[in-house]
Amino acid sequence: MNLLTLIVCVLIPIYTKAWWHPKPLTTWTWQLQGTIDTTKNVQMYDIDLFDTPIATISKLKQAGRTVICYFSAGSFENWRPDASKFPKSVLGSVMEDWCDSSTQCEWWLNIKQANMAIIGPIMQARLDLAKSKGCDGVEPDNIDGYTNENGVKLTYADQLAYNKWLAQEAHKRQLSIGLKNDLDQIPELVGSFDWALNEQCFQYNECNKLLPFINADKAVFICEYKGSTNTFCPKSNQMKFSTIKATLDLNGKNMAYCLTTV
Repeated sequence: MNLLTLIVCVLIPIYTKAWWHPKPLTTWTWQLQGTIDTTKNVQMYDIDLFDTPIATISKLKQAGRTVICYFSAGSFENWRPDASKFPKSVLGSVMEDWCDSSTQCEWWLNIKQANMAIIGPIMQARLDLAKSKGCDGVEPDNIDGYTNENGVKLTYADQLAYNKWLAQEAHKRQLSIGLKNDLDQIPELVGSFDWALNEQCFQYNECNKLLPFINADKAVFICEYKGSTNTFCPKSNQMKFSTIKATLDLNGKNMAYCLTTV
């Protein structure tokens, strides 16, 4: 092997982005609770990282589906198997409307740089789990804590640094990663993330903020919980978004799709 061939063999894997890069109008479904319905004729499934068995992920991939695994990167969920790894020192305030009596609650995470020695390895382990289970990518949730009453005074800069770190760590593992909500930071993050996922942009008239992803030829996945598909689907299709309608519990039932019938 000559020197030029050696250099090419070394550099191609580095500069070739092997992870999933969905284009606009990619079809998808989103189910985070209950037994996964594997029969839907869509290109991408977004499912829970912890709760979904490896066998289900394998079945979806054998059927040609891309599998994205959901986990919360910006909140502490006291029912997750790695909950004991989070000390109280990295917890902010309880998330509004996300505390189910005494059994399940969520707290905002203090993702400031000073806490990354604790939080970083936990999130890296979750990304490793996604890779080991066969996920093609990840959907990290609650990565817009700075816009909420988080109890720890997160700043725009705190969030931006954390989100860029998440994208880098996902890509180190050849995992695709989506930007969840966090609309105001899109101009600075569109280059770091492979696609976007947003909730209720049509309901709140915020969809134009997602166009930088479309302009970069990257998919935008939208989930609406209210409103009529007859109203928002024509707009969605014109904007080249991939929009679904679902119930808040995301149990896979009573769903509607703008792009396909499943």
